Amino acid sequence: MELKVLKIDGTESGKTVVLDEKVFGIEPNDHAIYLDVVQYLANQRQGTAKTKDRSEVAYSTKKLGRQKGGGGARHGSLKAGTFVGGGNIHGPKPRDYRHKLNKKLKALARFSALSYKAQENAITLVEPFTMDAPKTKDFLRILANLKADGRKVLFVLPENADNIYLSSRNLPEVKVITVDEINTYVIMNAYKLVFVDGVQDVLSARANR
Repeated sequence: MELKVLKIDGTESGKTVVLDEKVFGIEPNDHAIYLDVVQYLANQRQGTAKTKDRSEVAYSTKKLGRQKGGGGARHGSLKAGTFVGGGNIHGPKPRDYRHKLNKKLKALARFSALSYKAQENAITLVEPFTMDAPKTKDFLRILANLKADGRKVLFVLPENADNIYLSSRNLPEVKVITVDEINTYVIMNAYKLVFVDGVQDVLSARANR
């Protein structure tokens, strides 16, 4: 698949790039994408939900009444979960939701997601550029020139560029990351991908090593 590299004003730079078929042209594996997305979302969970059981609530442990003859249940403590303010029964406890997937499966999922975007013609290449200062208005103009505004956009840089990142930080529909941070979830969560020229070479190098 060939893509033309655009300038930040939306015009063609005259350069054409052939995307690596091993990254952008494979047969997508939906189940691999599913597993990788589930793992990513699970790893974001804090796992700090906690309720107090009957051993932790602050109540007297004095027996409420005699064992027999009361005409009701044989309660031994106000801490029981059947009382208002008593301990929670089978409530959540802190836990770690993280789990692992092997590297080959994660790579398959990532390349499957990129192949879907390539099939949908949802990838735009732009030549490397810099911003002298963080200016959201200027960044929005660049997105409009690239026809990447109005929908969720994933903007991928070859390396850190603070001014570009800061210019996008107030835009809820735009996510700017480096190629080292790319993952299946952010690819699938975006309507359009904008790669700064050079990102595709990094991805291709990873697929061929």
